[in-house]
Amino acid sequence: MHHLSEQEQLRRQKLTQLQELGVEPYPSELFDVSFHAQEILDNYRPELNNFQEVSLAGRLMSVRVMGKASFAELMDSSGRIQLYVNRDEICPGEDKTLYNTVFKKLLDLGDFIGVKGHVFTTQVGEISVHVTGLTLLAKALRPLPVVRRVKDEVTGEEVTYDAFTDPEQRYRQRYVDMVVNPHVRETFIKRTQLVQSMRNYLNDKGYLEVETPILQPLYGGAAARPFKTHHNTLDMTLYLRIANELYLKRLIVGGFDGVYEFSKDFRNEGMSRFHNPEFTQMELYVAYKDYAWMMDLVEEMVERVALELHGKTEVQVGDNLINFQRPWQRYTMFEAIEKYTGVAIGEMDEAALRETATKLNVGLDPSMGKAKIIDEIFGEHVEPKLIQPTFITDYPVEMSPLAKKHRDHPGLVERFEAICNGKEICNAFSELNDPIDQRQRFEDQLELGKRGDTEAMVLDDDFLRALEYGMPPTAGLGIGIDRLSMIMTNSPSIQEVLFFPQMRPEAL
Repeated sequence: MHHLSEQEQLRRQKLTQLQELGVEPYPSELFDVSFHAQEILDNYRPELNNFQEVSLAGRLMSVRVMGKASFAELMDSSGRIQLYVNRDEICPGEDKTLYNTVFKKLLDLGDFIGVKGHVFTTQVGEISVHVTGLTLLAKALRPLPVVRRVKDEVTGEEVTYDAFTDPEQRYRQRYVDMVVNPHVRETFIKRTQLVQSMRNYLNDKGYLEVETPILQPLYGGAAARPFKTHHNTLDMTLYLRIANELYLKRLIVGGFDGVYEFSKDFRNEGMSRFHNPEFTQMELYVAYKDYAWMMDLVEEMVERVALELHGKTEVQVGDNLINFQRPWQRYTMFEAIEKYTGVAIGEMDEAALRETATKLNVGLDPSMGKAKIIDEIFGEHVEPKLIQPTFITDYPVEMSPLAKKHRDHPGLVERFEAICNGKEICNAFSELNDPIDQRQRFEDQLELGKRGDTEAMVLDDDFLRALEYGMPPTAGLGIGIDRLSMIMTNSPSIQEVLFFPQMRPEAL
């Protein structure tokens, strides 16, 4: 239990006084809300004499007492509205306790109240609620951070004190963040709209939304270190999924033409402005299609998301104006590397690649095979420069153990990633459906694991068994919802688009 501040002690004393007066600080019955603040501010017209019976609920955010009457401010989920509280109106009888004691002395900023009354305009033209009934709905025992704006005596500029702007505090106490910085809620509303927009798009195409296991006996479908847990009754190790790819492909084997899932995935790796240990992906698999078809789908879907969220295809992200209008720029991986480094690496062996990487100041370690070296060169010299949405296609086979070999280019696979604002937002393949090739690729991964690659894939015998029953040619896609949300809401870090990002333990 933390040490109570003077303010907190005072609020607890007021709690006791309220109870002694017979005022329940946490009443059980519902409070019937008929309007939100913004609705009234947008639609009240004195000449129409509308909103003559309203009830609102929210937090008390400021109080100005002027004797027998007071002005206050109520904040609900939509915004703020002024209240006019008159002693004799809320206490029509002899007993003035509700105004004199409860309202003036025992309520605090941050308390939840419900008010009934009618709307009018004050002499200075401010739309306000003339309160005729007031109820305490929940007493706040901790004070909200008060944002004070003070004029600097020397410069005459307004300086803000006690603003709740420290990111660590904001992410740890998101509940306070959203009260004190209401614009933060907008980001999360946009995120939900983004997911809804994608869902509607996929449902309109007739694809089926499904759910697959989060606890898996084998992790697979991506290159990452897993979180490990233990099931007591079965006495077995289980892993939190790093992807849901292998399960969704089993469903394609089972006869569905198109399946998708918005999945929480978990990767046991470092945290950064772009990485949280748990993150959301939408994975989609469609039978009888290939990666070229899937590129068109991604363009169309993301363009539609931008239009639904912003009413236009252009989105401001930091200093960049990003345009999602189709078609997007396309390069093969080798073309992109040559364009941005001037080096053609298409024909190089591992030794030549190492030499090239060293010349380009790309850090390597001995466990890295050919594909990993190419990936590092790309990540260092190309990816950060791809600001407008761009498709990179045709990756080296070693980098993509689940993708089909390229129809025209030996050593490559039919894969693309979409890069935007210097970061990958999606990954897609013509899926590997040849069980013999797939077994060989898993075995190559085991060899990489022996070389010390902690992200190498494990061999999944049941998945191979499923492929042996026959999987139709299929196009698959994984699209990062958190990364896309960052772009669509102009948020500089992944923590801004997760309500409750992972934090290191708090020193209490």
